[in-house]
Amino acid sequence: MTYSYRTKGVCSRMMTFELEDGIIHNLKVEGGCDGNLKGISALVEGMKAEDAMTRLRGITCGPKGTSCPDQLSHALEEALASK
Repeated sequence: MTYSYRTKGVCSRMMTFELEDGIIHNLKVEGGCDGNLKGISALVEGMKAEDAMTRLRGITCGPKGTSCPDQLSHALEEALASK
C-alpha cells in the first residue's frame, strides 16, 4: 500500500512510500537535500519499517529538533498504525 506523509519542521515537504508486509519500497521525498534523501531512500529500500524507525528516530538536523530521517520514522510509525 502507498502512504504519503507531510513532514513537519524540515526542508522536505512530503514523503511517499510503499509498505508491503512491513517492508519499505519506493521512498520518494519532495524538497530537502536531494542527494542525502536519495541516499536515505536507497538505504531503506527493502528494509523492515521497524528497523528503519529504530535507526532513524531522534536524528536532528542542526538546531532543529527533527530531521528528514526522523520525519521518516514518524511517517513509518503512522503508516504501520493505520494498517
